[in-house]
Amino acid sequence: QDPSVLEKLEEIVHPLVQEDRSAFIENHADSIGVFDIPLLFETGGDKEMDATACVSVSRETQNQRVLARGSMTQADLDAILHRQMPNEEKCARATYVINTETIDQAREQVHTIMCDIAKRTQHNA
Repeated sequence: QDPSVLEKLEEIVHPLVQEDRSAFIENHADSIGVFDIPLLFETGGDKEMDATACVSVSRETQNQRVLARGSMTQADLDAILHRQMPNEEKCARATYVINTETIDQAREQVHTIMCDIAKRTQHNA
């Protein structure tokens, strides 16, 4: 509830995560790396990526899925979403958008994206 505590925690954690990510990239330079980064656009981390994907679903489906877990209230979810950039803006900024209304749809889109990235990296090599 105290924003200054979260800021202090982020000041400690974010550099450590960045260091770990950089080491991973260095050790896997010949591979396609996929990073799951909360608040990627909000923190400017997208500038460090060759491409970005925004995983998206309707607000109604998102609410249903999160609340069905039983570990979060609507107020908790609203507080988290308040810290995030609106989904529409993230999708507009992303290189790719993965709609997750169904798992089959999501799998198909991920496959298509990975093929596209593989083609792009072959052309750049």
